[in-house]
Amino acid sequence: MTANHEFWVKCWEDEVPRFVRVLKALPSDRLDYKPHEKNTSAGDLAWQLAIEHGNLSELLDTGVINFTPTARPQTADEIVAEFERAGDELKKRVGNVDEAKWSSPGDFRMGGQSLWSTSVQDLCWGYLFDMIHHRGQLSAYLRPMGGKVPAIYGPSADDSGG
Repeated sequence: MTANHEFWVKCWEDEVPRFVRVLKALPSDRLDYKPHEKNTSAGDLAWQLAIEHGNLSELLDTGVINFTPTARPQTADEIVAEFERAGDELKKRVGNVDEAKWSSPGDFRMGGQSLWSTSVQDLCWGYLFDMIHHRGQLSAYLRPMGGKVPAIYGPSADDSGG
């Protein structure tokens, strides 16, 4: 395992509980909430995080991500369960990635069309950063939805982090 790969795994492992806290804070009866008509709904953002989490295993298995949005579940609990299931699958794979796989070509596709060709490591980093970005969006939705913002990188006004 290279230092870059080890660092990615450590970052991913550190971020997973933060994702779960935000996802668990979603009020299930408000998954259709959008702060503006151009925004993605809270439920769809949360579901995107679960899909992306699963895509990382696909990338490590095949070198390709075929991003295909699917209809989201009806409850936040189902979204959390899928995010955690995808994380369990990813955990089985990340330790088995060698330098050849980590530096091998990777491709991100939507609708069968390649949108981003780079290395597997660059796609892993890009995906993790994209997921963190969308988690930030989602955390900004929580209070207007009637939820509480959990501690993410430190205490929030709703959660001392203790």
